[in-house]
Amino acid sequence: MPHAKPQDLPAAGGGRWPSTGEAFRSVQWGDLEVGFTSVDSPLDCTELYRNSDLAGGVCMCPHYGYIFSGSIRAAYPGTTLPDEIATAGEAYFFPAGHVLIYDEPTRALELNPAFALQKLMDSLQKLAERQTGR
Repeated sequence: MPHAKPQDLPAAGGGRWPSTGEAFRSVQWGDLEVGFTSVDSPLDCTELYRNSDLAGGVCMCPHYGYIFSGSIRAAYPGTTLPDEIATAGEAYFFPAGHVLIYDEPTRALELNPAFALQKLMDSLQKLAERQTGR
C-alpha cells in the first residue's frame, strides 16, 4: 500500500501540472488524488477560476482535507451559502461549486476524487500555458 509524508509527494503532480511547481505536491492512489498544498502568501483563486475553462468560474471538485497551518476560505458564488473557513488543526470538506481563498500562508493535505481534481488541475495548467505562451 502506498504511503508518504506530505512533503515527499511528487512536486507538480509528478510533472502533470508543471505550473504549480513546489506549491502543489500530488499523486494518484487508487480513485483518490492525494495532494499537499503550500501557499506562501495570500491567494484568492477567483480570477484564476474565472479565466480558466471551469464551468461557472468555480471549482467542481469536492475537497476533503486537513490544515496543518494557516486557513482556507471557501466561497460559493451565485448561491446563498455563506463562506466557510477551515483553520489549522481542522479537517474540512468543501463541496463542488466553490472558490478557494487563502488569506494567509497555508499548508494543507487533501484527499480528493482523482477524476475531479485532475480535471481542475488540467484546466489550470492549460490557463498557465496560454498565459505564458507555451
